[in-house]
Amino acid sequence: MRLTTSLLPLLPLLTAAQQQKPLSENLQSWFEKAKSYIPSAATAPITSTAAKAAANNVVTLTQSNWQSVLSPSSSSDPSQGPEEWMVLFSGGNKSCYGRCAGVEKAWNESAALLAADPTAPHLAYVHCDKTPVLCTTWAVGVPTIWHIQLPVTGVDQSKPATTIRKMGLNTTTVTAADIVKIHAEKTYEKRPVYEGALHPFDGWAAKAGLNVPLGFVLYAFANVPSWAFMIVISMGSRYFMSKRMGGGQADVNRAQRSAPLGGAPPANEPVAR
Repeated sequence: MRLTTSLLPLLPLLTAAQQQKPLSENLQSWFEKAKSYIPSAATAPITSTAAKAAANNVVTLTQSNWQSVLSPSSSSDPSQGPEEWMVLFSGGNKSCYGRCAGVEKAWNESAALLAADPTAPHLAYVHCDKTPVLCTTWAVGVPTIWHIQLPVTGVDQSKPATTIRKMGLNTTTVTAADIVKIHAEKTYEKRPVYEGALHPFDGWAAKAGLNVPLGFVLYAFANVPSWAFMIVISMGSRYFMSKRMGGGQADVNRAQRSAPLGGAPPANEPVAR
């Protein structure tokens, strides 16, 4: 009883220290504590529940819907700033070599945690094995999270640039807390703003309306087998070598035709009398 009484004055300090912790650390500690109270045999239902929560909160982007999904809502207020999105680019055996399972598990858990945050960004997901042209069009490497700030069109119909920051993910060490921190602690601000030519909103290809055709061309080029390039190079080298050899033989034939017949001396050499 005396020990409990002596600790009472410390309770406000402990509460203040707890409140100073970042939101992501509190969420992760609560999540881990909840899992510690559940037997290991029940972890599969937890993973399934996180996947269901992610399915409800995450929009799957495809080649046909991304332009309509990644656009500010008509009801958005310009005074509230840009609309925030986090997009996970993942894949299977072809694009991620079978190493993205842990990333997707952490993403599903983070989606469940962010669902409780009223300020959380919109979440979207791209599977590069299923939508390879989209990933090629955007020059995406997997696994990666893009933090996108979609500007809202102003009253004067002006529209600022769309801000994109890319964050690569470690396939072996990434956790749900790492993903939550992107929003909760604004760790995306440590990354440079992407301004490449293949920017899906403000790049020169997008402004010219060529990003989708260019994506198909790049995807087709990337899927040409290496032996096809070797055949083309071999045929091209044979053609140019034959042209060169043929041109040399033509010069020899031309010289032979211009030589005098019967051993007659050249025109500029005097004739002996």
